[in-house]
Amino acid sequence: MCNGPWCPHPTCLVTWVQWGKVSWSGARSRGEMGALGRVLLWLQLCALTHAASKLWVPNTDFDIAANWSQNRTPCAGGAVEFPADKMVSVLVREGHAVSDMLLPLDGELVLASGAGFGVSDVGSHPDCGAGDPAVFRDSDRFSWHDPHLWRSENEAPGLFFVDAERVPCRHDDVVFPPSASFRVGLGPGAGPVRVRSISALGRTFTRDEDLAAFLASRAGRLRFHGPGALSVGPEDCADPSGCVCGNAEAQPWICADLLQSLGGRCPKAACHGALRPQGQCCDLCGAVVLLTHGPAFDLEQYRARILDTFLGLPQYQGLQVAVSKVPRSPLLREADTEIQVVLVETGPETGGAGQLARALLADVAKHGEALGVLEATMRESGAHVWDSSAAGLAGGVAAALLLALLVLLLAPPLLRRAGRLRWRRQEAAPAGATLGFHNPVFDMKASEELPLPQPLSLVPKAAADSTSHSYFVNPLFAGAEAEA
Repeated sequence: MCNGPWCPHPTCLVTWVQWGKVSWSGARSRGEMGALGRVLLWLQLCALTHAASKLWVPNTDFDIAANWSQNRTPCAGGAVEFPADKMVSVLVREGHAVSDMLLPLDGELVLASGAGFGVSDVGSHPDCGAGDPAVFRDSDRFSWHDPHLWRSENEAPGLFFVDAERVPCRHDDVVFPPSASFRVGLGPGAGPVRVRSISALGRTFTRDEDLAAFLASRAGRLRFHGPGALSVGPEDCADPSGCVCGNAEAQPWICADLLQSLGGRCPKAACHGALRPQGQCCDLCGAVVLLTHGPAFDLEQYRARILDTFLGLPQYQGLQVAVSKVPRSPLLREADTEIQVVLVETGPETGGAGQLARALLADVAKHGEALGVLEATMRESGAHVWDSSAAGLAGGVAAALLLALLVLLLAPPLLRRAGRLRWRRQEAAPAGATLGFHNPVFDMKASEELPLPQPLSLVPKAAADSTSHSYFVNPLFAGAEAEA
């Protein structure tokens, strides 16, 4: 059980709004600490183990404007309508006066202390006319696999999670708001959803037998629906190097829910050679560093090292990092897992992610043995589509050619009218004389003869078969290679 000073209490009510805002009421909510900070502190103090916790954000509360068709709670004297064919549990926190209420065929209204309903004349409130009734939105619209609907206790400035890891992983503790109503769709049933534990309605489920009995009860059926299977198991992540999330099979459903509001299509990345790290649904601009680790590697310490040592520097402002353990293809190397570091550029400036990736490679080359890193490789996306020097050069050349063409077309008629145009035959140039100059932009032969720029000796070699750039460094053999 939870015994911390910010743990749930009968006088402490928590309301989760769909977009993550939190408000507390009651004696234990008073103070200068922000509401979200109190929730995260509660999670840190009251977690059953050191496993990560994922919080379910939306709810089906009566007093939340986002749950109603008009994006406002029902007015005094207004009509209220619940969809007849939708099961739902609705928590009511305040008193409401309505003129008419249409209830669902199967559902429940949970009245908090002081809450209730009274009868009022139609249109008694000045802002509420006798128009359409306030309709409760579809309670089945919230899906377990939607990354938008979860919050992690490990969120911090500069840190993000790839899409598959925003949804609860198999080693996570899942927490549903203890003092709010909710309803969760478990997906199409393509694969079972498995987590470490589930906390709901004041109970914590760590055994499949107890969870199955709850899901089969009326309270469970009102809150969980769909053909998907849900199971729990006390599977701790005891490896300091981290554990694989385990959502690879569910990623198609995760991406489908994530992109539903975008028509199922990813937005186009604003760079050439965009990257798609493991667990990410869409391409992104930045860099990916992959680490081969040994038994001394500690995932949390390395994540903290990046946040504290690198992201605080001015040249890396606007970057975000995601660090996690991911499966490695057995066709590439013998190890079955590796550490994936994803660096994303969120601001208008570009190049910072690649610069930080090379700094991490240099850090591995210098401190790899102490960090427990055996090898490091990197991939980097190309130039920004709106900030490419090649695009600028092409645009400038095209503009110059267009201007020259206009001059050639318009100048002769104008000069003829002014009587200033004189024609003179050009004599042949002497043998050996220089005729103008070579423009390597248009002289293909000259361009082919120009030497290609050589990479700096300090920059790792780039792969030639990819639009993105790949580098590697092996600190175990760096010294031997230098001596050779």
